[in-house]
Amino acid sequence: MMVPPAGTPGPELPAADADALEHSARVLGFVRELIASSGGWISFADYMNVVLYAPGLGYYAAGARKFGAAGDFVTAPELTPLFGRTLATSVASVLKETQADVIELGPGSGRLAADVLEALATLDLLPGRYRLLEVSPELRARQQTLLERRIPALMDRVEWIDALPRRWRGVVLANEVLDAVPPHVIVHAQDGWHERGVASGDEALVLEDQPIASSALLASAQQRFPASVPYVSELNPASEALVRSLAATCEQGALLLIDYGYPASEYYHRERSAGTVMAHYRHHAIADPLFLPGLCDITAHVDFSAIAEAGVDAGMEVAGFTTQAAFLLETGIADRLTAVSDPRSVDYLRAAAAVNRLVSPADMGERFKVLALEQGLASGVPGFARHDQSHRL
Repeated sequence: MMVPPAGTPGPELPAADADALEHSARVLGFVRELIASSGGWISFADYMNVVLYAPGLGYYAAGARKFGAAGDFVTAPELTPLFGRTLATSVASVLKETQADVIELGPGSGRLAADVLEALATLDLLPGRYRLLEVSPELRARQQTLLERRIPALMDRVEWIDALPRRWRGVVLANEVLDAVPPHVIVHAQDGWHERGVASGDEALVLEDQPIASSALLASAQQRFPASVPYVSELNPASEALVRSLAATCEQGALLLIDYGYPASEYYHRERSAGTVMAHYRHHAIADPLFLPGLCDITAHVDFSAIAEAGVDAGMEVAGFTTQAAFLLETGIADRLTAVSDPRSVDYLRAAAAVNRLVSPADMGERFKVLALEQGLASGVPGFARHDQSHRL
């Protein structure tokens, strides 16, 4: 069953240059070949995986700038170093108890690593190793350049890794990582359950629904989705498997997950009936995930209940769940802002504007959540004492 297009993005979008369009055409050709070799249809999860991560082609595996004002979106570490310095409060508490390492998943530009390491050095609580799990050679090179400029004296503690270790102790950080793990898009229609995928149209790729083939996906959808139809939403067994693996291999420490999303009761609310998948291009959110493949980021919100359950099932405990605003305020971002400089200075005003974005309910403060999972910690994880919302999971 073909799905009507989500709508053509408006003329306000910045035009892609010739090189970018040529790259997108190569990605499109690769996707069409994959569809043809797969019998004319691939799942949305497979499509998203290709256009984001295919070596040399995908959005995160090719050379386009992604982060900051010149890219497609701005993450918290790009807004202000106060985010990483504040996050370091919780990291330091865990390192004080474990005397171990930090692993950062999807380290982006490297700014978060630099900010956290600078703060940990000030606290005299540096990790034995700060490991960055980055699969993109281009991003890895950018991270190395930034870190060598920002923290040259700490580079002996920095290490890039290609895969998760078999066992780990310390802290695993994942800031805006799970939203980029490809989900399966499930459709509950009058005629039954379907999985949304991608097929080749005459002139462009098209979304197409087929009867759901996976009994596991069907069972999860029947358990989580409301009874109302029509209803479209996502299931993300890959992100749950990632967290389950991290929890199962933790000897002692904490997993800190920061992302936009909801507990299951809100994620699968009957009024949220169109799903959460979005594309992001040059600071514009686009409803059509097939727009300019290879040039757009594609994301979906995180079901924090499913993520917490995966971690607990594999042996960790929920240390806390709260909004980003509550977490940052409890761990001292307001005090760090006060210490920036004279409140009348340009530096202070810029920092204040960035912090306001991080904690404002109208911006990132409520949309983003922080989930901490722990194993074997006597002191817990700072940031959740005042406004823990674990009961919502």
